[in-house]
Formats: sequence, C-alpha cells, structure tokens
Amino acid sequence: MSNQSLVKRRDAAVSRGISAGLPVYIDRAENSEMWDVEGKRYIDFGAGIAVLNTGHRHPKVMEAVKAQLDRFTHTCMMVTPYDSFVELAEKLNALVPGDTPKKTAFFTTGAEAVENAVKVARAFTGRPAVIAFSGGFHGRTLLGMALTGKVVPYKVGFGPFPADIYHVPFPNAYRDISVAESLKALDTLFKSDVDPARVAAIIVEPVQGEGGFNIASPEFLQAIRALCDKHGIVMIVDEIQTGFARTGKMFAVEHAGIEPDLITMAKSLAGGFPLSALTGKAAMMDAPIPGGLGGTYAGSPMATTAALAVIDVIDEEKLCERAQVIGERIADRFRAMGQRNTLPVVGDVRNLGAMVAMELVTNRETKEPAADLTKALVAKAAEKGLILLSCGTYGNVIRVLVPLTVSDAVLDEGLDIIERSLEELVAA
Repeated sequence: MSNQSLVKRRDAAVSRGISAGLPVYIDRAENSEMWDVEGKRYIDFGAGIAVLNTGHRHPKVMEAVKAQLDRFTHTCMMVTPYDSFVELAEKLNALVPGDTPKKTAFFTTGAEAVENAVKVARAFTGRPAVIAFSGGFHGRTLLGMALTGKVVPYKVGFGPFPADIYHVPFPNAYRDISVAESLKALDTLFKSDVDPARVAAIIVEPVQGEGGFNIASPEFLQAIRALCDKHGIVMIVDEIQTGFARTGKMFAVEHAGIEPDLITMAKSLAGGFPLSALTGKAAMMDAPIPGGLGGTYAGSPMATTAALAVIDVIDEEKLCERAQVIGERIADRFRAMGQRNTLPVVGDVRNLGAMVAMELVTNRETKEPAADLTKALVAKAAEKGLILLSCGTYGNVIRVLVPLTVSDAVLDEGLDIIERSLEELVAA
C-alpha cells in the first residue's frame, strides 16, 4: 500500500467537497508523532485541527476507552442512560467560568453544539436574530455556514442561508480594525439593520480559529458581555478550538474574567473521540422542552468516558501551565525569524498560550497577504516530515496546534523544519 495508490482510490471514491490537505495516509500515531503507510515519520503540529491537546493515544485515555469497550458501546442516552454522561456533565458544569448554576447537553460535532446553542438562546429569549463576526467559523451545517464569516470555501454554492443572521467586523490590530471600530459597527447594526430587542444571541470566538488566530482582547469580550446584559442578549462563547488548556487556561474566555451564558465545546474535549458539548446557565439550558435537544449518537459512552480521562490528564500533567511554556517557545522562535533580514515575509506573530500564528506577507509595509507562500510552506514542511496547518481569511496564516504533551526535543525539531522550509522558499 502506498500514499499514491490511496490518493487515486480516494479521488475515485470520495466526494471532492471533502478537501485533502496533503497526500499522506497515516498508519499509526503516538503522542505528537505519526507514521504514514510507507513508514515515513511526521511531527504533528496540527493535532487533527486542535483535537489532540492530550496527544495521540494518550495511555490514560486509551485505558478508559478499552475498559468501556468491554461494557457497552452504545445504548442512546435518550433511551437507556449511563453514568459517564452524567458524570461528565457534572465536571463541565463545575469547570466552566462563573458562579451561576450550570447544565450541559452533549452532541457529536462542534457544528451541532453551535446549532443547539442558538436553539437554546432562541427558546430562552423568544427572539430570532443572531450576531456573529467576520472571520468567524462555526461549522458547515446550514446555520453554521450562515454564522461563519468566511465565504471560500465554506459558503460557495450553498445558499440561500437562514435569515436573521448578521455579521460585524472582528477586532484585528494587524489589519487595523480596532476594538472601538468593532463595537461601533455593532451599534450601527442596532441602528440600521436589527433592533437589539430582536437579537437572541451574539456568538464569538475568544481566538478566531479558521479566521487566522485573531485574539479577542479582554476589553472586547468584557464589552460584549456588558452589551448582552444591557439588551437581554445571550452571550455564546465558541470554545470549540480554544478550549481544554490550549490557551493556557481551561477555557480561553477565562483570560477576560467574564462569565458567558453558553459555551460550545468539541475538538479536544474527548482526546480524539467524536464529542461536543454545550454548557450554560441552568435557566437557559432548561428553556427547550424535553426532546428539543439530543441526537442518536450524542454523548456516546466511548466519548464521554474518554473525556473524563482527558480532564484528568489536563489536571495531572498541568497542561494549562505547559501550554504557556510551549506557546512562548514557539512565538519567540517565530518572532526571531521575523527579525531576520533574510525572512522579510514574516508579517505578524501572535499567540494566546499554545495557540500560535505566524502571518506571512509579500510586503511588510503594505501587509499584502502571501497566500501562495503559505500554501507552499505547508507542502514543503510535509516533505521534511512536519504536518502544518494554514488558516486566515486570506489564507496566509500558519497556525500551530501541537499537542500539549509534546517533548521539547520534538517541538524544536518541528520548529527547525519550519525555519528551514521558509528559508528555502524565500531564497528560491
């Protein structure tokens, strides 16, 4: 079996709508390393798009899932419940920020968590409208696409989208969009497009994932909280990519010191097993009638068991603290690269914990995005044995989501590959 033979089979069998970033087919993985079907080793700086904060096949997670396999694999929580579902809900209710009593519902994907957050907000407020931000990403379902603030490739050919969805600019200091300008856009929206009394929710990522790792300042998130309180709007914080120790806190919104009304979670929640969650203020979470929330596979026993182990690992191995160390190590390296005259393409470096971005430009003065260079860097790094991800509205941001369990030696090896690859591309 070879990568190329699998590429051909995929092209013949799989919808082209499911993208394939690299022609690499994985055979096995361990912690922050993977090996393809041809035996080549790769360092994983993508972690399955932020799914593996605890690394591939963490022993404690694997042990918990294997034990669950010997009990049962599925019953459907809505038919015959099981203890891990309830225990995990209790854990999340205690972990999310704020003193208000909380309740939780489980689903399978991040998009489902987002959709159900909107359902809860509408049921609680009796209002229809939702406000999201440019550059945001909230899923590929119809409502998820409507909330997402990026057209290509997520919205092309899929409209019309649900009504009563509005977008305003997200603060981005590098692209000269200030917090004040973003808040002013919200005020203008209320005056020109939608009465705030009709708005059920505002949904925001503390750090935009797909949008380019743009970081919402504490000031901005606090202002959104105050605005929601003023108008009776539900504040939904999307922690699908930022959650579970990635930013140096269990949840990124903790950096702002506020209590959201609802928090969506997925990705690293269950260490590689499909699971999402919606945790929020109990009075809001109880607004839908019985049967209004759920799903056949929602809160699978395999996944809830894995998630309980993940939470233990984050605590026992102090991964929040580790994220801070890793993040500074990566960001310092990228900033040093940006100070070199031989690498004038490094336009900006930003991070919150171990959620690190390097924005590439063709010209530092004009900040013209270097999308082609970014794509070439991802490919070049893969040739040298590093899995790397890009993102951003302009497709010019390198994002690092390395497992928080990575060793310093493997981390530095991956950073060396990025630097060498970028040097070669710039010199060519």
